[in-house]
Amino acid sequence: MIRPLSDRGVGTPASFVARSFVLPAPRGTEMLHISALGLYRAFINGRRVGNDLLTPGWTAYDRRLSYQTYPVGDLLREGENRIEIWLADGWLRSQMMWGRHPIFNTWGEHIAAIAELHGAPGAGAPLLVTDASWESGELPVRKSGIYFGEIYDARIVPEASAGTAVMDFDRSILVPHETTPVRELEPLPVTRSWSDGEGRTVYDFGQNAGGNVAITVRGAAGARIVVEHGEVLDQEGQFYNGNYRTAAARVEYVLAGSGEEHYRPVFTFQGYRYARVTIEGGAELLDIVSVPVSSVTQVKGRFTSGNGLVDRLVLNTLWSQRANFIEVPTDCPQRDERLGWTGDAQVFAGTACYLADVQGFFRKWLRDLAVDQREDGAVPHVSPDPTRLAPQDYPGFYGSTGWGDAIYAVPWQLYLHYGDRDILRELLPAMVKWVDFVWSISDGPVVSPPRAWGARGFSFGDWLQPGGPSAKPLPTIGDDAAATIYLFIAASQVAAIARLLGEHEAETRLAAMAEQVRTAFQHEFVTPSGRLAYDDQTSYALAFLHDLIPQDRREAAKAYFLNAIARTDGRIGTGFIGTPALLPALVKIGEWGVAAEMFLQEEVPGWLYQVKMGATTIWERWDAIQPDGSIYNPQMNSYNHYAYGAVCQFLFEGVAGFRPDADDPGFGTIVFEPVIIPELSPVSADHDSARGRIAVNWSVEGEAVRYEFEIPQGARGRLVLSPAYRNAVLDGTTLAGTGAEAIGPGRHVLRFDYSAPVREEKRGPSINARTP
Repeated sequence: MIRPLSDRGVGTPASFVARSFVLPAPRGTEMLHISALGLYRAFINGRRVGNDLLTPGWTAYDRRLSYQTYPVGDLLREGENRIEIWLADGWLRSQMMWGRHPIFNTWGEHIAAIAELHGAPGAGAPLLVTDASWESGELPVRKSGIYFGEIYDARIVPEASAGTAVMDFDRSILVPHETTPVRELEPLPVTRSWSDGEGRTVYDFGQNAGGNVAITVRGAAGARIVVEHGEVLDQEGQFYNGNYRTAAARVEYVLAGSGEEHYRPVFTFQGYRYARVTIEGGAELLDIVSVPVSSVTQVKGRFTSGNGLVDRLVLNTLWSQRANFIEVPTDCPQRDERLGWTGDAQVFAGTACYLADVQGFFRKWLRDLAVDQREDGAVPHVSPDPTRLAPQDYPGFYGSTGWGDAIYAVPWQLYLHYGDRDILRELLPAMVKWVDFVWSISDGPVVSPPRAWGARGFSFGDWLQPGGPSAKPLPTIGDDAAATIYLFIAASQVAAIARLLGEHEAETRLAAMAEQVRTAFQHEFVTPSGRLAYDDQTSYALAFLHDLIPQDRREAAKAYFLNAIARTDGRIGTGFIGTPALLPALVKIGEWGVAAEMFLQEEVPGWLYQVKMGATTIWERWDAIQPDGSIYNPQMNSYNHYAYGAVCQFLFEGVAGFRPDADDPGFGTIVFEPVIIPELSPVSADHDSARGRIAVNWSVEGEAVRYEFEIPQGARGRLVLSPAYRNAVLDGTTLAGTGAEAIGPGRHVLRFDYSAPVREEKRGPSINARTP
């Protein structure tokens, strides 16, 4: 690992390391193995190596550093060759975190490179290695940072001005690149543009995305193009990016004056829909496009319906996944954050698996999560975790229920979707440590998290639950109930994973723990009348979904659940942990009509409200833009936050009606159990699964439903029908009961009759009522 002596530290001009070398006639089989501290881009004889972006990626750099391998035989020539590796700050040392304590030099103070050039496999010693004989110099990249953006002066030609120094480096932390590399997607053209009255031009690309603006310019040497980024317009229709906080999100390009010049940033990315361009000096902007970048390069799931707002919601979710699956599953791609929040990932993992192939992406991130886990089992709020090496600035940035649960929830989704048993085994010890940590917060089955940030066991609870009017805020689940429910979920799920892996001691202990928590929850949080202690939508949704309500109080609790919904006028009253459970819980208790009404209502808070307001990605907050167009508090307001897009899992598994079977994962067996919402007819969905393409189409005419489904070769189907479906006929054969076993591959047609439920006003029992 060599560092350029031309480098002057974080926030200063980027540097390169380079060396000339002589080769006999290349064989065409040469391979370059390469990694860096910071970000790198490599060139051989002036031609770029590969087309990956933001390499070597983002990991817990002090414990895991990925390296890439590229075929470079076509770049080499007989005789003298030259390799040049550009280096920049990247995630390694540019600003991480926000507020009064931004962290710089998070994982190191020095940018550096390590590389080996090899001939044919097994051909002996490498042809070239990085060592102290390499030279270094400054680059046209005058400043770059993940949050900052980039300044590029095209007048500067890289010239060697210094040497290099060998760093003390532990090669054992190097791992082969584990996930789909970040790549460019199809460029987005300008949909409209206008002048802001101050000589600046605002360009609208029609789609919020994570990526970079690419420009083509012509003009005099020294002229400057400044590009600022924004996600939305303000209430007056003007360019706005106040929600970026301390992230400059700014790109500057200084022209070389050499005719037509092309530029797109090298070592950063931004989240934006709009670009405001200022031209300083004699220059002309010839072309501008938005170039999205992502680790999600292929779409694997599609859903359309008879409701255009719903279809746009699914598309918005996909775009939020693309923008936030750039090496790490981040919360947002625009402000001074862009961190791998565990809570967002755990609620979204199921949806992510339907929309894209994310097996390698999540496996890589989970390994970072495991090395970031604290000794006592606490899982960090974010991973890779900048606070682990800077605890003085962000003490206790770990240990929240609902967030740390990603340590088992995400591997479980990989098992369901890809049959990935190996990741379960690899992460099981970390999962068990997490469950034991949560129990230890209050040393017992009822978890009472401390309220103070940074205290051991602090919980985000049902984060960003809509508050309602300030005069009478909507009730929401307490941290103790939320944490206790999640302890039950964790102990139950990890016990099941242990059973699957034959780890019987862990299975027995954790299953017994889960039953203790269930009993304690029912005693502490379920009244004799069936009312839950906090009497809110999240409490009921999670409790019903995970069978935490005693059988003899279920009907009463159901009525209270419906009353909690009625109190919000049928609108959403849930946050990060309650929202993914809301619709599945309503369907589970037979309230399909209520689920449909909540999903399809178009006012705030609601999924379709933001679509009506012009969103092209998922918002962080239900009320990120008010009905009058005013913008919510910019201190925490992202317009590209995928978490609430987790509802798409319900659209695939419920409305389209297909899901993997835990007893035969990886879609070896596909469970078909449709939830017919007539207002969405016709519905079409498909998914390129690990076993092949699964497809569903259904439509409703009167009370007659036609449900067509396709099972890929090598898989089989299992049909589960609601008792509300009548006269079911599968491929011409009348079905007895509510399902059919072992349906073979191919196309199948199911016909049945269904009457949509009529919503009745329901009231909970009196507070003094008692059930037997």
